[in-house]
Amino acid sequence: MEGAGRPRVALVTSSYHPHLGGVEAHVRHVARELRSRGTDVEVWTVDRGEHLGVTELDGTLVRHLPTPLPARSARALASFGLAAPRAWYAWRSAFRAFRPDLLHVQCFGPNGVYAAALGRRTGTPLVLSSHGETFMDDHDAFGTSALMREGLRRTVGAAAVTTGCSEQVLDDLRDRFGLVGGEVVPNGVGPVPTTPASGALPDALDLPAGPVVLGVGRLESTKGFDLLVEAVAAIGPELSPTLVIGGDGSQREALRALGARVGLGDRLRLVGPLDESAVDTWMRRADVVVMPSRREAFGIVALEAWRSGTPLVATSLGGPASFVTDGVDGVVVDPVNTGALARAVESLLRDPQRRAALGAAGQASARRYTWPVVADAYASVHAQVLGSADAPSHQARSSGSDRARG
Repeated sequence: MEGAGRPRVALVTSSYHPHLGGVEAHVRHVARELRSRGTDVEVWTVDRGEHLGVTELDGTLVRHLPTPLPARSARALASFGLAAPRAWYAWRSAFRAFRPDLLHVQCFGPNGVYAAALGRRTGTPLVLSSHGETFMDDHDAFGTSALMREGLRRTVGAAAVTTGCSEQVLDDLRDRFGLVGGEVVPNGVGPVPTTPASGALPDALDLPAGPVVLGVGRLESTKGFDLLVEAVAAIGPELSPTLVIGGDGSQREALRALGARVGLGDRLRLVGPLDESAVDTWMRRADVVVMPSRREAFGIVALEAWRSGTPLVATSLGGPASFVTDGVDGVVVDPVNTGALARAVESLLRDPQRRAALGAAGQASARRYTWPVVADAYASVHAQVLGSADAPSHQARSSGSDRARG
């Protein structure tokens, strides 16, 4: 252990490195910042079948834990009956090894079901942080699974504090899952990445002449990249912008086919998954960054665009509209209106002075959303919970974890 008397927090996340994404980056940065403030941190994440066991990242111990859940078929129930005892043993073992004072669920999924059960069994307080999983999940887990819906309702009721990355996220928890109150803890963005970039980079591609419009995110319907393809295809032919989309997902081939139908041809480039350094490289090469989501919980891409100094066009449908000021540090537009989206992008491509002004204002706005600011907010929540809850000592809780063996 790194020090006696330091708070011990398990960040229990739905996904983590080596997978890439917003939640993965959020938890990684938060873990690093909390440790720098004197918190002992472990990351517990879902084992997706890779059987990675115990690893380490940035000096933080990472436990990859199994999280089987029951399903309706007899075969699935039988499989769950075999897997569940081993999974529960792995979670109890993680608890005994680390003895956390607090379980902090980041993005509720099967990880949250197990963390909540462990919290109940051991008397450990729980904090829940939602990242829009209730309405941004590509497979609509909360619409299709009664177990997930009920698990989240119970966890919201049991959590000492629930945070959301935006008011839109909290509103959904209030409307559908019984949340009372809640606190906003936004996403953050770090300094310009210095690690080597991974992924297809501009210098390695023979891009057509003309401006570059960039979108980054999961290639799923919610992210609205089909709307962006249609919008870019409608921009005046004398500009001939190239649309670059970074990310992967189930809509990859559908987007490629759409690009061919609307005449983008070689001017649509799907460059695959990008790490944070590659995203930054592409943003600095782009003339405009567009976030065309049909719904967005927060939109870390907006912060990354701000950091790069590249002008941003952001969706009005969700989180970005709560922190991007239209006409000041970005342009806010309803992307479902593809004509309006095309006009917003085209107007920026034709006005380099406006692009420069929006980019500079975005860089100033990004300073409000650093990872130290996010970690300070979480540290305050942790202190509030550990200071107000009658949290038993490690020694007192040991009897609870021993009971969990049965």
